[in-house]
Amino acid sequence: MKINERAGQGSARRRWPILESPHPRSSQRDRPNLLRRRAWHILEAPTAEQPAVETGETLGPKPPDDATVNFVLDLALRIGEVQMASGAGASDVTATILALTAALGLPHCEVDVIFTSITVTCHRGTDLAPVTALRVVRSRSLDYTRLTQAELLVRKIVRGHVGAEEAHTELDRITSAAHPYPRWIATVAWGGLAAFITLLLGGDLDIALVAFVISSLIDRIGRLLNRYHLPFFFQQVVGGLFATLTAMAVVSSDILTTNQPTLVVAAAVTVLLSGLSTVSAVQDAITGYNVTAAGRTTEVALMSAGLIAGVVIALRIERLAQLPLTPLPEAAGATVQHLPIVVIAGAGAAACFALASYSTMRAMLVAAAAGAIGALVYGGLMLAKFDQVSSSAIAATLVGFCGGVLSRRLRVTPLVVAVSGITPLLPGLSTYRGLYQLGVEPGGNISTLMTAVAVGLALAAGVVLGEYLAQPVRTGLGRLERKLAGPRMAGPMEPSERRLE
Repeated sequence: MKINERAGQGSARRRWPILESPHPRSSQRDRPNLLRRRAWHILEAPTAEQPAVETGETLGPKPPDDATVNFVLDLALRIGEVQMASGAGASDVTATILALTAALGLPHCEVDVIFTSITVTCHRGTDLAPVTALRVVRSRSLDYTRLTQAELLVRKIVRGHVGAEEAHTELDRITSAAHPYPRWIATVAWGGLAAFITLLLGGDLDIALVAFVISSLIDRIGRLLNRYHLPFFFQQVVGGLFATLTAMAVVSSDILTTNQPTLVVAAAVTVLLSGLSTVSAVQDAITGYNVTAAGRTTEVALMSAGLIAGVVIALRIERLAQLPLTPLPEAAGATVQHLPIVVIAGAGAAACFALASYSTMRAMLVAAAAGAIGALVYGGLMLAKFDQVSSSAIAATLVGFCGGVLSRRLRVTPLVVAVSGITPLLPGLSTYRGLYQLGVEPGGNISTLMTAVAVGLALAAGVVLGEYLAQPVRTGLGRLERKLAGPRMAGPMEPSERRLE
């Protein structure tokens, strides 16, 4: 009422002092006044004829036309899909999409990433409806060459070296290209990973050879089951069952003269655990993407449960058939003489995992160096009487730090280095020992299996911490690196002001 009274008193000069149309100005400071007049126009009761509110001025950003917006969102979503399918963290995918949309003329976008889909919304001011696009991540595969090429393409876009149409054509080439190596090379690499893991655990060359054959056969069996679209959970069951039963057959036939023939099972378990996205799950949990972290954690737990089921079923078959019990494998004691073998085996295991994941030659060499560093630190800490969990965490932190500092300068995705570098340290032996105690020994103790879980979490958390600590150390990034909110293991590191013409 007071406002209306004042308006009536001043009617000789201005009938509607509050709802008066604003004078056209170019300053952005007048926009809040326009918003206030619009809000009052809506709330004021229609008691008399009121002047029309000026609507010629558009509020908010002025992005390109609808076709351009849809084209840019599709390009960003497809690159994000490549990253998610390769195991990149949700924070990495979000930062990549935001950098791409900003570089291509869409500075006001929101990204929502969950485990199975990516959603991007482009806000176009108050006069136009936002544009939303969604893409579902339907399949996941370890092809680090595709991930690396996609990241190089992102860097070119962000730096303004590639336009949107040219980037779209290049992305089509990347996603439609075949694997850089034949499939049998990946099979040999998985077998080599098992062989090096066996040497890392203290096995002899004959055990390493048997582990190579068994893990290669497991990979070929998995390849065959993929043709029938068998869920990966059951493939893990088949892998654990086949590895354990094969080790029993080796023990019964007295082919090996060693007293630790079941190290081949521990090596096979390590191979089956190596492809799981534990690092990405921990990274998502630390950076606040809890929904995606829950999805990845569920996948890791389910795949691990399949492996556990296969091993336990084989051990039960062994007891029911009254076969000779396989001895419980023991890890070789840490000695100075064994440390060089540990370092060589760690480098070989990391390189084999990178090769099995279709990495480039440069990425393989960097991964081998990371594996050697991790194995050296882990072996040295075990010599110093550190416990397994602490040693694994410290070694993984150093791997993440070194990979974060050096990988981008060498044009290698840090995720490739991190995952490959911690593969030799995966708790395959502890996992098998825990399952053996549960499946064979009466009143089995679950503490060994819990130790294996703790080691896995320590490895993943250590890698993420090392990558986070490496950010301010990287050269050439300056203040931008210090402003990043979380660890980055894929995607661009610096935005661009370039706009789509």
